[in-house]
Amino acid sequence: MSSDPALFAPSELADRRRAPRAAYRQARRDSERTRLLGEWVDLVRPEEVMALIRRRIADRRRTVIANHNLHSLYLVSRDPGMRAFYDQAELVEVDSRPLVAVARLLGGRSRSFHRCTYLDWREHFWSLANRHGWRVQYVGGAPGVAAEAARRLSARYPGAVIDVLDGYFDMARTGPANVAVVGRVRAFDPHVLFVGMGMPRQERWIAENLEALPRAVILSVGAAFDYEAGVQAAAPRWMGRVGLEWAYRLVRDPRRLWRRYLVEPWALLPALAGDVSEALRRRG
Repeated sequence: MSSDPALFAPSELADRRRAPRAAYRQARRDSERTRLLGEWVDLVRPEEVMALIRRRIADRRRTVIANHNLHSLYLVSRDPGMRAFYDQAELVEVDSRPLVAVARLLGGRSRSFHRCTYLDWREHFWSLANRHGWRVQYVGGAPGVAAEAARRLSARYPGAVIDVLDGYFDMARTGPANVAVVGRVRAFDPHVLFVGMGMPRQERWIAENLEALPRAVILSVGAAFDYEAGVQAAAPRWMGRVGLEWAYRLVRDPRRLWRRYLVEPWALLPALAGDVSEALRRRG
């Protein structure tokens, strides 16, 4: 991952109708990139993620922004495609309120940082895309779903140029379906490429095709456009703030998610024990 000393740019108005956002840090300190449960993460705020996106779009530099939650931490040591993806990431958001709590507890962090995921910065992102005319492309979702999301987003943010492709295709890298998808992405030449095909499929696809993709900011965003299309309900934001979003999702889709939320976290206990031991050693 990059250690760009000027990673974060100054804030600006999120929208001409809104008050200025609070100023935030223009450079990341080394201590704000840390290992958590054995993996590198960046302790940042959503607005700092947006600042990095703006910088990399201005540079026209291919940049991968990843995120870690308990599910990804479980998968990354078991799936080579996931490992390759995170090795390419310049920034790794913490997409989990429990992980934020662990990082604060173990690191004794005095600076405020937050969980960062698409639902945390979506409005800020689309206001920027609208104002600057960004080309935004989404690969993922069932046929018709991403198109409906694009229709709704275009109505709200007409300045953004949005293109979508559904995620139901054969991912074999040299196969005709994948070659066609990559060709469509290259032809559109997005400023920002969202890939939402669920873990670990979306991460594998990005890692395997990265060198063929244009100089875009590339983010794995899961079911982001399912939310925008209205086919999947997001948990109330207060549940995200108190760390209960997982419970909301589990209740709504127990057959698919029970293992992710009730079984996989137990496999992370040895890594957590290692973090606790290291934190005690530093303090001792």
